[in-house]
Amino acid sequence: MSKRKKNPQQMSFLDHLEELRWHLIRATLAVIIGGVVAFSLKGFIFDTIIFGPKKSDFWTYRILCNLSTKLGFDKSFCFDEIPFIIQSRTMAGQFSAHIWTAITAGFIIAFPYILYQFWSFIKPAMYENERKNAKGFIITASSLFFLGVLFGYYIISPFSINFLANYNISKEVLNEFDLSNYIGLIRSSVLACGLVFELPIIIYFLAKVGIVTPKILKDYRKFALVGVLILSAVITPPDVTSQVIVSIPVLILYEVSIVIARVVQKRPATGGNKYPLA
Repeated sequence: MSKRKKNPQQMSFLDHLEELRWHLIRATLAVIIGGVVAFSLKGFIFDTIIFGPKKSDFWTYRILCNLSTKLGFDKSFCFDEIPFIIQSRTMAGQFSAHIWTAITAGFIIAFPYILYQFWSFIKPAMYENERKNAKGFIITASSLFFLGVLFGYYIISPFSINFLANYNISKEVLNEFDLSNYIGLIRSSVLACGLVFELPIIIYFLAKVGIVTPKILKDYRKFALVGVLILSAVITPPDVTSQVIVSIPVLILYEVSIVIARVVQKRPATGGNKYPLA
């Protein structure tokens, strides 16, 4: 077993590696357990969640349809069906999709526990007051991640699917998408947004170690804007509307990160015993 009772000051490099190994094992087991649960819920995972954005009565389409109708805008989101079919072209295509989807779901489900293992590993290296100030780390980081996942699923995925399904270069070409490509689009949208929404947490730790400051973030704001637009173009279909929808929350998170960096910078330097004894 890992040497959790040993004083961190007395641990060698190999002891730290052993400690890290056990944290990684626990995190991996959590993903596997979450994946097993998701694997057993095949009907709900695929019919309700994965293929939800393919249906015309999906929550996002209904909301946008109602809004466009009331405001007198273009009713492009009011439709009876999305013109494409999904097919599996390989013998193991559906089984492989089931496995990888379950693993992805397991990672999302176990994300708070993964953060807990990460936090448990770095916690002994922090001062006592730093531990108190960061008590809400797991809750905050998990909330941001799940918020990003929901944003990717309910906003980015339906916009991407609707755009790509209705895009054609000729009436001679039918949209028959492979199962792995369809799931890959949803998976990348969900995970990318989930990780992007962790920006304030990343900035917090970078500010703590002095790598970034509020001045740096302000000075590079225009470059950040270009980077956000490029990121939006990568994780969304090539239409302006989708890119703007993705850019807005990311820019808001960037501004929040500036405030966080300012708060961290104003706090007095920490001191005291770095490895307090129990």
